[in-house]
Amino acid sequence: MTEKFIKNEQLNFIKKQISLIKDSTKKNAPPTVLTAVIDIANAKILNLFPNASLDQQEMLDLSKLKTDQEYERYIQLLSDFLIPFPIITEQQLKKMFPKQKKLKLPDLSKIDHHQLTYLSWNDLRLNKKFIVYELDGKMVGIECNFTPATKKNYCSFCNCFGEVTYLSTVTKTKKAKNPDYYRSIGNLICADSSECNHKITEVEYVTSFLKDSLGV
Repeated sequence: MTEKFIKNEQLNFIKKQISLIKDSTKKNAPPTVLTAVIDIANAKILNLFPNASLDQQEMLDLSKLKTDQEYERYIQLLSDFLIPFPIITEQQLKKMFPKQKKLKLPDLSKIDHHQLTYLSWNDLRLNKKFIVYELDGKMVGIECNFTPATKKNYCSFCNCFGEVTYLSTVTKTKKAKNPDYYRSIGNLICADSSECNHKITEVEYVTSFLKDSLGV
């Protein structure tokens, strides 16, 4: 049996490709066009896993799938090989944010670690949003100021249109000649982090945002 090798955002990407295939089918695209859509989707999926074994490549191959039921079974099969978000304790979270003596923590018992790319929660008392992510094999966290009001726009994390809120964080980058220097990074991200985790398909921006914020 192959090991778990699929991340949440990768499975979301695969689901998005399947949606594109289904959409082309519903629009009665010519057979040659539909074949091209499937081939492109299949190639994109395989490119997500450059180190996949032959068994994993065979599992990921959707070129022979035809019906909605087959696609559903395909997604269910892949779901069994999801890499869960690392288990994290309340004590670990408190160590990540030592300046917050009365840190409000999320209910960790209600978190589905298999559908999580990043962990995030709000503290409405402080107008703070906390974000925790596994960066280069290490769990890191940042706190951001956020504006509770929401509006419709594109999320910087998942690139989807929906209810977003504005957040900003001060980077830890310093300049030797100017000890008072600071730089703030602002973003619009999904107001509902759970929804964002269900839609996010790549982590390039999340990674660069965390690295900029932490000054690494």
